[in-house]
Amino acid sequence: MIALTLEFSSPVRSVAVMTLDAGRASAEMPGHASDDGERPARPLALVDRALQQARIEREAIECLIVGLGPGSYTGIRSAIALAQGWQLARPVVLLGVSSADALASGTHAQGWLGCVGVVIDAQRGEFYFAGYEISKTGWRLKEPLRIARKEETPALAAAYPTIAGPEATRFFKEARIVYPDARLLGALAKGRADFTTGEKLEPIYLRATTFVKAPPPRILL
Repeated sequence: MIALTLEFSSPVRSVAVMTLDAGRASAEMPGHASDDGERPARPLALVDRALQQARIEREAIECLIVGLGPGSYTGIRSAIALAQGWQLARPVVLLGVSSADALASGTHAQGWLGCVGVVIDAQRGEFYFAGYEISKTGWRLKEPLRIARKEETPALAAAYPTIAGPEATRFFKEARIVYPDARLLGALAKGRADFTTGEKLEPIYLRATTFVKAPPPRILL
């Protein structure tokens, strides 16, 4: 199965093309494109660059894997919209993957070991945090994804010697800047078969949705 992966949750967006053999990602058909975060390329331009590098046409794509964040709500929504439109036009299957897990995979790929805290800006002076245990053979989730406050940074820094994320230095001075990469999404899809439809793809957003009732309209006589 030929898969197109979309990771738009951070300032550096990326797209990759790879083959999935029984759910396993393979570099057999490498194709990758990303922007630098300063001059964002249009999503379809990134897709076309990755397809050209892999030397295949859009019609060959059978699966789209989307990074669902958390992160840039606008970026994630644009990736979901692209996947939804693709599924309307072509007979493809869709799959959503955590961008926080992609960051953990990225730290493992770089050879980091031990406790790693993944930090993603959540706005409002808060950040998303998830803790991982990284070993030579892979990683495991140690502390589930949640929203944390700035007051928690000393305790988290003490518990996790390595802090990493797209904008982690906003909250931790000694943090390392790491971006989730589309090339890692395929590996995270390994063994998964819970494909879904476009309307069921939703960004990972931990805040409860609140509604404020509007006051009744004033009637002027």
